[in-house]
Amino acid sequence: MNWSLPFAAVGSAIIGFLASFAHFSRFVRDMLAALGDVRTWGPLTIMQMRRLGVDSLPIALFLSAFTGIVLALQASYTFTGAIPLYFVGALVTKTMILELGPVLTGLALSGRVGANIAAEIGTMRVSEQIDALETMAYNPMAYLVVPRVLAGLVMVPLLVIFANVLGIISGWVTSMNVLEMTSAQFIRGSRLFYDSFDIAYCVIKSISFGLTITVMGCYQGFSTRGGAEGVGISTTRAVVLASMLILVLDAFWALVLLQ
Repeated sequence: MNWSLPFAAVGSAIIGFLASFAHFSRFVRDMLAALGDVRTWGPLTIMQMRRLGVDSLPIALFLSAFTGIVLALQASYTFTGAIPLYFVGALVTKTMILELGPVLTGLALSGRVGANIAAEIGTMRVSEQIDALETMAYNPMAYLVVPRVLAGLVMVPLLVIFANVLGIISGWVTSMNVLEMTSAQFIRGSRLFYDSFDIAYCVIKSISFGLTITVMGCYQGFSTRGGAEGVGISTTRAVVLASMLILVLDAFWALVLLQ
């Protein structure tokens, strides 16, 4: 048995990781430098806000509506008479704002927005359209990356807020019509453990999720190689990495801000 093979594999993996990290660091550096080119990315940002935000609103609202319904039904099943039923309002409101609203919306957008960005930019990379931008004296970072990242930073928190509101409303309606609760009982439960910091916590998480989704999509798109197959690989990587990082950030913010 050749005992050097495992060490060689580990060394190769470490070198590959360091090379990828260096490449990503250069990408972030170029993106930050492109922020100064306002004349290029300024007019494009509004269009990207519509594409990334407004066009994603239906799926975010669909997820949140049924999440609120399920939360209300499961809460009533879990309490089984041992806990006052108005606690359903507390569970629906607290869970939607702190966890399920931001995380489910982020995961859905990583599939819709992240994949779309990676596929679009990846196709431009393999078809040499990005090289054409450079020959026309356009900064590809300012033209392609910065508008999408800024749109994600603004629109993802707004989508999460809309999702939270609809999720709470759907839980409220379900509680009144299925669980035979009154509106006053649900509102009493919602106000029971409410803290204004919950909104700030939700927004902080949402901003980090929006940044992760758009940066991963743009980075994977710019790193695409190898034609149509490469575009597919980059799209898959963008979705998987963004989804994993969203879960990591979810745990990170809970550890940092809720302890």
